Amino acid sequence: MVSVENSIKVALMQLLPENSLEGNLNKSIEYCRLANKMGADIALFPEMWSCGYNIPQSKSILNDLAITSDSRFLSCFQSLAKELEIAIGITFLEKHKSGFRNTMRLYDMSGKPVFTYAKVHTCDFGDEKVLTAGDDFFVANLNTNSGLVKVGAMICYDREFPESARILMLKGAEIILVPNACPMEINRLSQLRARAYENMVGIATTNYPNGKPDCNGHSSAFDGIAYHPGEAKSRDTLIVEAGESEGIYIADFPIDEIREYRKSEVHGNAYRHPKKYGLLIDETINEPFIRNDYRK
Repeated sequence: MVSVENSIKVALMQLLPENSLEGNLNKSIEYCRLANKMGADIALFPEMWSCGYNIPQSKSILNDLAITSDSRFLSCFQSLAKELEIAIGITFLEKHKSGFRNTMRLYDMSGKPVFTYAKVHTCDFGDEKVLTAGDDFFVANLNTNSGLVKVGAMICYDREFPESARILMLKGAEIILVPNACPMEINRLSQLRARAYENMVGIATTNYPNGKPDCNGHSSAFDGIAYHPGEAKSRDTLIVEAGESEGIYIADFPIDEIREYRKSEVHGNAYRHPKKYGLLIDETINEPFIRNDYRK
């Protein structure tokens, strides 16, 4: 087995939301301080933490609940990241010029905003039909106390499309951060396991705990390493799976080992034939997949 020279620790902030923006801010500051004491390099919150994944269908109420990208809520996390020297992936209902978005902003350990990602695959079959989808995926070098790591993000329903993780891998992601708000059962966990395996990336997912409606905890992390040198059999890439209770769960990604593994294994972008995949960008939808509520 390869010895682990360096690792990136992601704190999966599996927390119950409070009943207000200020309550969520105060609780997250408290728990970020705890995550820092636990040695975390990155703190990752569940989906749309600013409002506890509450999406009113009234546009006037939605407008009151949403926050802008220059809000005090976000500036507090910027300051906190710098103070604690910890990267923070904070999620929020964003008031944007294009509408309302389901958004994550990633700050590095100096408080620098690294990217702002809006969920591409909004759940238009449910409450998210009132939100505006993002239009791209982002990967950036993230400065942490354990060194630079290439990080990307996708949010909840994004993970159900292999293209999301594939694009992030092609853009260089080594770890993908996944804020989430839904029941994490065997099929959704299997999706994440597959995304990590086929792209040779680490994937860290933070969900809301039991007690938040339609959520059940089971935040998870997969390191994407299916084989260790010298071992005859493959291994489960799962490195942590939380239970249903509220708490902070540390996912320890062996980043040096992941990098070595990617240099020699057969997945990722090693043997692809992209010229043969033209149908993947054809926007035609035929039965049985036609849905009346589909939005481009």
